[in-house]
Amino acid sequence: MARDDKISGIIGLLHNRSAIQLAPNTPLVDPSHFSWLCIGDTMEQKVIYRYVRQFMKSLEGVEWVLCHSSYELEAATFDSFPNLLPIGPLLPSIQHGQPTSLWTVDETCLEWLNKQPECSVIYVSFGSLTLFGKDQLHELALALENLGRPFLWPDLIDKAGAAYPEGFLDRVGAHGKVVGWCPQRTVLAHPSIACFVTHCGWNSTIEGISNGVPFICWPYFADQFLNQTYIVDIWKVGVGLKANEDGVFSKEEIKNKVEGLMGDEGMRDRVLKLKEEAIRSVTEESSMENLNGFMKAMKGKS
Repeated sequence: MARDDKISGIIGLLHNRSAIQLAPNTPLVDPSHFSWLCIGDTMEQKVIYRYVRQFMKSLEGVEWVLCHSSYELEAATFDSFPNLLPIGPLLPSIQHGQPTSLWTVDETCLEWLNKQPECSVIYVSFGSLTLFGKDQLHELALALENLGRPFLWPDLIDKAGAAYPEGFLDRVGAHGKVVGWCPQRTVLAHPSIACFVTHCGWNSTIEGISNGVPFICWPYFADQFLNQTYIVDIWKVGVGLKANEDGVFSKEEIKNKVEGLMGDEGMRDRVLKLKEEAIRSVTEESSMENLNGFMKAMKGKS
């Protein structure tokens, strides 16, 4: 069988599999969410599969893999794979004026946040790669309008406003702010932030946890689906969205989930506890011990 035929066979087999467990006590994974299956056509999926396979082969014989995580966040995974060494969360200190993104940052959002009540703002960000169709973009925009709560939405797609529902930017001007890009770590650390509507990328997940902000999960690609499982089912610090029959998250669904989350004090208590654990991990407990042990081992090999 040709190599491409083998890859096609693997892709087809996984598409037809039910949820699988990669190691004991770890979350179930839907094979259709594997990074080489959940986006693009068959040709693109083959390219991604080859890349992932080559990456995994490069780890053979590796003594340690340093991870941007902590033992407390993913204990079962680190128990099952002892060569994975968590040394996180790794978050650089916030310094205004220092570039942290490839995109031009609009810092007027920080001035705007300073004027908002504590724990009132819905922060909406899907990273720099996620793209929405017009219908989904409109449902999100209308949900934010109908909520009537302060919101901050960095949106790289359409600075002129043509893609939004007609008149949207004018109608939400009193309580919402749409910018091209913003300094996310600084935003999430701001006391006005109430919740984080996110694509569940790992960096965003870690930043949200480290600042004690609960999540509305909107995964799009690859590990984002597994990250949602941790957020919703294991850590219980966020909620997921349910799509309608057209595969779209409706304005009613988004509005209801945001309102429910913002009224859930238990959710906020849990994420604040997780924040405390993350801080202890990198300052005095498991991640600090792992990093010190790794540096000691490197000195011994020199």
